[in-house]
Amino acid sequence: MARMERTFEELIAEGESVSVDGWDFSWLDGRATEQRPSWGYARSMGERMARSAAALDIQTGGGEVLAGVPKLATLTVATEGWPPNVARATKTLRPRGVAVVAHDDAPPLPFADATFDLVVSRHPVVTVWDEIARVLEPGGTYFSQQVGPASVFELVEYFLGPQPPEVRRQRDPNDAKAAAEAAGFEVTDLRFESLHTEFYDVGAVVYFLRKVIWLVPGFTVAQYRAPLLRLHEQMQKEGPFVAHTTRFLIEARKGPGPIRDTKRS
Repeated sequence: MARMERTFEELIAEGESVSVDGWDFSWLDGRATEQRPSWGYARSMGERMARSAAALDIQTGGGEVLAGVPKLATLTVATEGWPPNVARATKTLRPRGVAVVAHDDAPPLPFADATFDLVVSRHPVVTVWDEIARVLEPGGTYFSQQVGPASVFELVEYFLGPQPPEVRRQRDPNDAKAAAEAAGFEVTDLRFESLHTEFYDVGAVVYFLRKVIWLVPGFTVAQYRAPLLRLHEQMQKEGPFVAHTTRFLIEARKGPGPIRDTKRS
């Protein structure tokens, strides 16, 4: 592969300079591959969106996934917390009539009780089940694809060393199921898959860690230059760096009953 013949300096400079705004990973085409979950989140979410009267997409990123839905709900709203992504999502989604609301991940959500019949989210950083329940009408649905436990930890542990068991089991789908049920949901679908991922050059690794900032917190090329060089040399000798992403799909239906009082002082 031609890219593998490029120098270490060229590769890291490229990976360090490219924009990481939005949630589009197309820059990695030809430089990394990631197996996709079998359930097809975007297609399945689109099918539910087409049947919805009022839908909310939480943590929409740059709006890329929502923009690809063939038929949106009659009322569709999205939230996003990172300012560069807010601007990107607004530009992407406004032509389709989607209102993008700047909102960080901290509760409460800036919507009235029982506003939506569908809430969706792809790879949310956090899931605040009580708030999702509050903004959903009785019988409404939450549909989400999420990052599972120890995802891409081969890469994480290459830079940070072995992680303790309690860190490796974070984002367990069974914990999500228990939290959903505690908030009054019936979990109607829960699936988990471990998926094959390969990085073909060190520039792809730099880009990925700059974009997915929680994997190696505070990652910079300057701080991790020595392990990056070792990784570059390893990849030249042995080929792609192999890791495994984990994903789970959760669908949950809010039970009937009165909306709890959420007045705040």
